[in-house]
Amino acid sequence: MPVVESRCVIPVEVAVAFAVSQTQGAIRKRWDPFIRRQHLVGGATVPGKGVRTSTVQRFGFAMESEYVSYNPPSNVGMKMTKGSWFFERMGGGWRFSEAEGQPGHTLAVWRYNFTCRPKWLAPLAERIGVLVLQRDIDRRIVGFARGCSDPVVLAHVAGRTAA
Repeated sequence: MPVVESRCVIPVEVAVAFAVSQTQGAIRKRWDPFIRRQHLVGGATVPGKGVRTSTVQRFGFAMESEYVSYNPPSNVGMKMTKGSWFFERMGGGWRFSEAEGQPGHTLAVWRYNFTCRPKWLAPLAERIGVLVLQRDIDRRIVGFARGCSDPVVLAHVAGRTAA
């Protein structure tokens, strides 16, 4: 099963980084270059274990995913429940921890795994998928780092955590 990972150090506390990562709607679009649209489904109003999310990425591919773990402020995990025909499985996890030797900074590590179908095409599709997904995740975590310094995003999460 192919795995891709991207990481960065962000100059905010772990709780703030986690809160930014879980933003939705217009605030999410300020930093996340991967999404065209994203929203919680099934009547959920906040993320949490068992909550599903509908995501349409920038090229129009749609998927529904479910949080399989939700442990603020340290990590979240998801798995695809519905998606593009070429993914047999897809899952990911985002981890947040204090950056070693850098008080007030967060190490964000985002890791995804997937398998492709049909089986006969999977060896080639997965090699291509690693390249494409790695590029997308690298761009996405750079956007996330920008979001963690965006005054509008930070004001939004400060208002939510204070409420």
